[in-house]
Amino acid sequence: MSTENALYTILVEKIKNDALVLPTLPEIALKVREAADDPDINLNQMSEVIAQDPALSMGMLKVANSAVMGRTVKVETVNQAVTRIGLRQIKSIATAMAIEQVFVSENDIIAMYMKKSWEKTVSVAAAAIALMTFYTQENKHTSLALDTLTLAALVHNVGVLPILTESENHPDVFANPTFLQQAIVKLGSIIGAEVTKAWGFAEDFTALVSSWSDLTVLPEEAHYLDFIRAGAIYNDLFKNQATQESLMRSYVAKGILPDDKFMETEEFKDMFDNAKAMFS
Repeated sequence: MSTENALYTILVEKIKNDALVLPTLPEIALKVREAADDPDINLNQMSEVIAQDPALSMGMLKVANSAVMGRTVKVETVNQAVTRIGLRQIKSIATAMAIEQVFVSENDIIAMYMKKSWEKTVSVAAAAIALMTFYTQENKHTSLALDTLTLAALVHNVGVLPILTESENHPDVFANPTFLQQAIVKLGSIIGAEVTKAWGFAEDFTALVSSWSDLTVLPEEAHYLDFIRAGAIYNDLFKNQATQESLMRSYVAKGILPDDKFMETEEFKDMFDNAKAMFS
């Protein structure tokens, strides 16, 4: 049995037997999500929860002061950041900001792969956020929400984590990264969906994670999947040129892109850089 097939078989069996070790959501994200679900929570109380974690506090300030939020007056406290972002959005945004803490490992090789994976995830998310920022400017009454997209884009590839962790027991995989990549392509979405279930995310997130790379799933109207896939195209994750062109035409038709060259413009690149700055 080849190294790739051995890893694949082990992962499939562990999924079937509910034995795959899944990453846990950072404690601070759990606290924020629990607080956000409290109907009696107020902005001051939420600020106190977020202030418990310096990294999350800094992340929320970056989001609140980002060009994506469309504000020019700088906020300097967590309370001001929470007020600007709003309680409705804080659950998704705070969770998204904490996700980076999951992409860590004490194994140097795995840590390197996780770092690269996080960087690629951020780049896909930044492109998706930039496109939705443009889209919502033109479609002010859309039901699509930027905070939902941000979280969805940052967890779309979370299935890579258990795969990398399991791969630690198969060092030969790392000698040929193609083996590892094939396992990620085949099982990443399935495992990612299991992670979101374990984290208690809404079914919509699980559906997004499980189907973002399944191009037989093609929403008729503008959908979060479209923005994530456009971000994937921007990062050259879909290798088939005909597939890319077909998807791009559909995004133009849906109004997600003004034209199929939009992601090559300086306007888009500026929006992309602004979105990416939130996670750097």
